[in-house]
Amino acid sequence: MPSSFAELRELAELERESIIEQRVRGGEDPAQIFAEIPDTDEYLVLLLRDDALEARGLTAEYSLARLAEQTAQEGADDLRRTADGIDAKLYRAIARQYPQLSRAVWRMLGEVEEEGSLIEPSYRKNVG
Repeated sequence: MPSSFAELRELAELERESIIEQRVRGGEDPAQIFAEIPDTDEYLVLLLRDDALEARGLTAEYSLARLAEQTAQEGADDLRRTADGIDAKLYRAIARQYPQLSRAVWRMLGEVEEEGSLIEPSYRKNVG
């Protein structure tokens, strides 16, 4: 694993570019690819999340939860919320470790957090 933030970012950019090239060579519309693929910082957050999942031994459990959430089986919503909670926890840890990724983390938290849950708990008590 690269040691500096610049090296991590460079690795993420290289992997992202490789995915884009592979999809373009496969005949996909470049405009559609760029609309779908995360930017470099978001991609780096995903790579760091995957490393954290692996370090905690949660990769298989997380992947199964993400697969099961796409089904109509009973409990799929619970699995989605569990996986989203794992994402939120790991994203926040990444932002603490790499403040340069805070903006990307906040964008990504908006995709996994329920509405209103990004408000600090102390503020929520004073408002509610």
